Amino acid sequence: MRDVKSLLTGPDVRTVADIFGQILRTLWAHKLRSFLTMFGIAWGVGSLLLLVGLGEGFRSGNKRGMSEYGQNIIWMFPSRISALPGSPNPGRHYRLTFDDYHDVRREAPHVLEVTPVLSRTDVRAVSDFASANGEILGVEPQYNGIRYLPLKQGRWLNWLDENQRRNVVVLGDEMTRNLFPGRPALGSSILLNGISFEVVGTIIRVGIGDDNSTNKRAYIPSRVMSVYFPLKGEAERNAISFLNFQPRTAADHLLAIEEVKKVIARNHGFDYRDEDAFDVDDTVRRAEAMGAIFDAMDLFLGTVGAVTLTLGAIGVINIMLVAVSERTREIGLRKALGATNRSILLQFFLEGILLTLLSGAVGIFFAGGLMLALGSVQGPEGYDPPRLVPMTATLAVACLTIAGVIAGIYPARKAAMLQPVEALRQE
Repeated sequence: MRDVKSLLTGPDVRTVADIFGQILRTLWAHKLRSFLTMFGIAWGVGSLLLLVGLGEGFRSGNKRGMSEYGQNIIWMFPSRISALPGSPNPGRHYRLTFDDYHDVRREAPHVLEVTPVLSRTDVRAVSDFASANGEILGVEPQYNGIRYLPLKQGRWLNWLDENQRRNVVVLGDEMTRNLFPGRPALGSSILLNGISFEVVGTIIRVGIGDDNSTNKRAYIPSRVMSVYFPLKGEAERNAISFLNFQPRTAADHLLAIEEVKKVIARNHGFDYRDEDAFDVDDTVRRAEAMGAIFDAMDLFLGTVGAVTLTLGAIGVINIMLVAVSERTREIGLRKALGATNRSILLQFFLEGILLTLLSGAVGIFFAGGLMLALGSVQGPEGYDPPRLVPMTATLAVACLTIAGVIAGIYPARKAAMLQPVEALRQE
């Protein structure tokens, strides 16, 4: 068994070192040709990674924006019931009620959770330091299990607040800063249209800039809301603004919507198949639509990547064929001096792989540096900075390696199969 020193200085190691030295000298002797080939591959790989990074930024920004609403959220608003065929009267409006909410809880098996929501935007909030206008929502305690409402201080509304009709309020971040600029809000009192409420909790700021109205809201128990701030224009205090609910699973969202529609249509005397009678906002459907866009984007980027790598492989094959043609006499001389087919094959094979891998590394470095620079730039709302996707970079390197192998096989075999006498005859 050879010792370590003999392994490091043995003929195999020296042969490989000689081959790499020959490869580097050849590439340097044809600097422009090598540069153009490598530039084309590096540009293609860098562009591919940059496109994937931009798409990933859009994807993650969209997911983050959707998550700030909550998980699998559906809004059900009332609308206008269509008029009967032949009737000269326009369709009538209707209001959702607490009765609709209770019936949905009992009769919709595919609904995981549901809450009534009362909304007013004309309630003026006043503290000891400032006043503010925003949206006041009357909700039940399960609302923060449906919607994304991370607490910053204090607590959320509970069932004792609801059942005992306590005058308590939870403030959004913008509302907190407007009413208590630089001062503690928790435990303080505010006036809502002259009625005193104790601040029991505040919510962390969500969204980018002013794009999320959650920051400008205040939340009070729904029963308190229906007593002090019933919906305007309603004779009864039973009306609500809309329903928020979740399906048991994302796949059940259409079944859940249909069950809610049936309950509401029965209670208000119209056909649940009347699409005009409902105004539905479904984040599950919205996510599915965005998923289809991302799938199309992935298909496009995959096609671009395949074309890029194919063109790179063609470029490498071309430069290697030219190298074989230019170095025919050299190959013949080396074979006449004892070089084996294996050594000739290995040299051209390694040259093709080296071109592709080195070019790919330059492209990855270029794309990563550009995305790192773009990471400090504030993008549009709903968009995160681009980032280098490790899986894509790994796949690009693997594909480049395969392309280099494929690109090097034919020229290398052609060089290795040349007969020394025929090679030496070439001018």
